[in-house]
Amino acid sequence: MADLDQFPAPPVDPPGGRPRRALGTVIAAAALSAVLSAAGTFAVLQVAGTGMTAEPAATGAASPAPAVASLASTGTTEPIVAVVASAQASVVTIAASSVGGFSPFDVPASGVGSGIIVSADGLILTNNHVVAGSDALAVTLEDGREVAATVVATDAAHDLALVRAQATGLTAARLGSASAIKVGQLVIAIGSPLGTYTETVTQGIISGLDRSIDVATSGSRRTTRLEGLIQTDAAINPGNSGGPLLDASGAVVGIITAAASGAEGVGFAVPIDVAGALIDKAATN
Repeated sequence: MADLDQFPAPPVDPPGGRPRRALGTVIAAAALSAVLSAAGTFAVLQVAGTGMTAEPAATGAASPAPAVASLASTGTTEPIVAVVASAQASVVTIAASSVGGFSPFDVPASGVGSGIIVSADGLILTNNHVVAGSDALAVTLEDGREVAATVVATDAAHDLALVRAQATGLTAARLGSASAIKVGQLVIAIGSPLGTYTETVTQGIISGLDRSIDVATSGSRRTTRLEGLIQTDAAINPGNSGGPLLDASGAVVGIITAAASGAEGVGFAVPIDVAGALIDKAATN
């Protein structure tokens, strides 16, 4: 597996990434752990000062869904059902493939991550480690269609990337803001854990804010620090990278990027606000 930001403390495995020979920056939630391990695309994150490894793990406009704030008191799951129904069409699965250079044959490698539709004409937000070093991308939409996609912009410093899928008339996610979120607030994650269980929904709370983690590239001593992250206890696994972290109204507040492999319920997401400039730039080009 490729390694994500690694702190002098415990390592963190990203929830996604794709196995590729030279991939290895962030694995987070993007790729199949088995495939990633073989291809070196899976990144291992280490939370500074914790000695844990973390795994890495999307936005647009959809109709608001009923808030889930009253979930604990009512004992019903209906609010969550409504949130998921409003957001699921905006979540995609991204398969990235590359070709190795082993002579005399080229060896194909692939990995799987998630993404969030941010415009009806095919613009999709995901993690940079999901697409880095890929030769081809295939996006599977919620209705089962598979379309080709290309990378249009990246922000490696924040582990973000935008890809353009060859499709129109898509349902864009409703982008919110992480500026007002609070610790203890209910959140919902949607993605493709293990690259197989597409549209998987998990629930949790915001466990912490403004977290920093180190991501190390597999086979390299270099590390990249991701800062200002949202910590959550929602289940995050390889393949979730690039998927959305939603608030109780169904708005995207974060992009899942990593999960601690040495612990349970320790995941991380990049605040959606950080992606604003990248999205605006790509939309005007």
